[in-house]
Amino acid sequence: MATTMAAHAPLAAPSPWVQRFAPLMPAGEVLDLACGSGRHARLLAALGHPVLAVDRDPQALAACAAPGIRTERHDLEDGAPWPYPGREFVGIVVANYLHRPLFDALFRALAPGGVLIYETFAAGNGRFGKPSNPDFLLRPGELLELAGRFGSGMRIVAYEDGLVSQPKPAMVQRICVVRPISGAEDEQGWPLQRE
Repeated sequence: MATTMAAHAPLAAPSPWVQRFAPLMPAGEVLDLACGSGRHARLLAALGHPVLAVDRDPQALAACAAPGIRTERHDLEDGAPWPYPGREFVGIVVANYLHRPLFDALFRALAPGGVLIYETFAAGNGRFGKPSNPDFLLRPGELLELAGRFGSGMRIVAYEDGLVSQPKPAMVQRICVVRPISGAEDEQGWPLQRE
């Protein structure tokens, strides 16, 4: 189940949430997942990162193309395996997109010291417009729960769940998480919980 910003007018300016936390990303390649027309990919490239911008819409990818940004077309909901097995990114940005089966792959693709910035619509958004289907909206506290299930070593830098007024009124959840650098991991590659 997924949703993108398709029901909304295209956005040109980066999200203030992404702008706030993108500078935490260490040097290296960043993934902008469901990148749309590239508002975050351009921000990340301007910060000096090589950016891999992924979307299923070829027109959006054409609008996203710019120096420092490599685009790839993937439909992440077609049942195909995660297209980047074994690859790690120093930063991953996901905005206005929700496909729950990708969460494990996203956390696994985050390099030690890497930063995940995620922001999308939450329960209650139907009062303000689309998306309104509960399948496409995060449940209360869902992003926080997902981050917590990958070990206490995941550092939650910031989390919000509530009403925003810009670019239009909406209910959103957003999180910024850093994967620890320490080497202690379980057999699946997740940080070991410390007592």
